[in-house]
Amino acid sequence: CLLRRTLFGLPRTKVGSAVTHPRSSTAATGASSEDIWLKWGLLLVPLTAFCLGTWQIQRRKWKLDLIAQLASRLSSEPIPLTLDPMELKELEYRPVKVRGHFDHSKELYILPRSLVDPEREAREAGRLTSHAENGANVITPFYCTDLGVTILVNRGFVPKKKLKPETRLKGQIEEEIDLTGVVRLSEKRKPFVPENNAEKNRWHYRDLEAMAKVTGAEPIFIDADFRSTVPGGPIGGQTRVSLRNEHMQYIITWYGLCAATSFLWYRKFIRKVPV
Repeated sequence: CLLRRTLFGLPRTKVGSAVTHPRSSTAATGASSEDIWLKWGLLLVPLTAFCLGTWQIQRRKWKLDLIAQLASRLSSEPIPLTLDPMELKELEYRPVKVRGHFDHSKELYILPRSLVDPEREAREAGRLTSHAENGANVITPFYCTDLGVTILVNRGFVPKKKLKPETRLKGQIEEEIDLTGVVRLSEKRKPFVPENNAEKNRWHYRDLEAMAKVTGAEPIFIDADFRSTVPGGPIGGQTRVSLRNEHMQYIITWYGLCAATSFLWYRKFIRKVPV
């Protein structure tokens, strides 16, 4: 009986019974396939970061060239103001010259504004607090006798206590003058900036169409230069060239991410060190 049950000490199997095969090889194949996908999928992280860092280098070069162009344009010789809308679109930050007189009865105020003072800003660079005085920019219609049209001129900055015209009568020029300024275009309202209120004469950004409608001027706007400043009047030269140039930070961020993820990928998939 014992011989019938066993053969060389091994249990007999019934005829027709299923033979089971080990699954270890199948599981190993599946795990290997998953590791391959994970390996090359994670490699996309440092590659993408490297590409973005390289792209930011090109963006920084473009931004520096643009800043240099604007600086060169601001320092160029003034040209006669044109009335062609298409030409004006290409002349932002370009100095122009006009001759005429102001209409102080229709002043507009863009506020709040602080005085543009490059020397003070250089001294206070890096400080957490600033001592800049708040006020407004005075926008005054200017009739150009040589062109026969009225335009809008940003005469410059006045502190809050000098906002009302009667507090600065000495600076309200009545005679015909030659004026130099830089062309500015209309701007869109930025996030969190209040809407303009024409009825209360409170303007927060340049909306040339709305300003022209209120004053009866053409939608042409120039910032008077600093030489236009007269005793008791607004301080000219309030053109602020502000172009964000944070590309170096982005370059460091993306290349740093590339280096860190490349190191982790090398440790895990090349040196096989558990992360």
